Amino acid sequence: MNDRYKTIDAQATGIYREKGSKFLSFAYPVASENEIKLIIAQLKKEYFDARHHCYAYRLGVNGEIFRANDGGEPSGTAGRPIYGQILSYDITNILIVVVRYFGGIKLGTSGLINAYKTAAIDALKNSKTVERTERQTVTLRFAYNAMNDIMKIVKDEKIEITEQITELDCHMKLKIDKSKIQPVLEKLSKTASVITQN
Repeated sequence: MNDRYKTIDAQATGIYREKGSKFLSFAYPVASENEIKLIIAQLKKEYFDARHHCYAYRLGVNGEIFRANDGGEPSGTAGRPIYGQILSYDITNILIVVVRYFGGIKLGTSGLINAYKTAAIDALKNSKTVERTERQTVTLRFAYNAMNDIMKIVKDEKIEITEQITELDCHMKLKIDKSKIQPVLEKLSKTASVITQN
């Protein structure tokens, strides 16, 4: 099972100007469609006076969730060229939004395609591509006397603990590589009483 993928390590911006029109591009590493909706809403609020807010995104290790949106531009002239750059960089878990301020001169179909593509490239050039491992969050509940057994598994499997409450009843959140999830859960279930995945 493949759980490695390429994405960008942090938000990046770019810009392209053509015949008075200004294209501001924003690239974000993202993990969910909910996160994407929030970012787009925030950009629309911040750049409320812009004529168009066009975007494309891709999610999942194999890029199985994707969308391209022309934001009011002629069909296929904005979202698709942005998405094309995501594919050519072979990255996922990414959102690219291009905000256009219209300069009064129409660019035509090929001019628009080139502008949105170039703006997307500029944001990607200003970003750093990194390789990540897809992980799943697992919540454990177990008795305090099982702590040593749980910690041994966590250490042996090099698992990241994101949250921990140590009382009589212990609670722990772990991030586990997707490729290792089944064997690790089998080990943990021998000691932990409640395991939930999300």
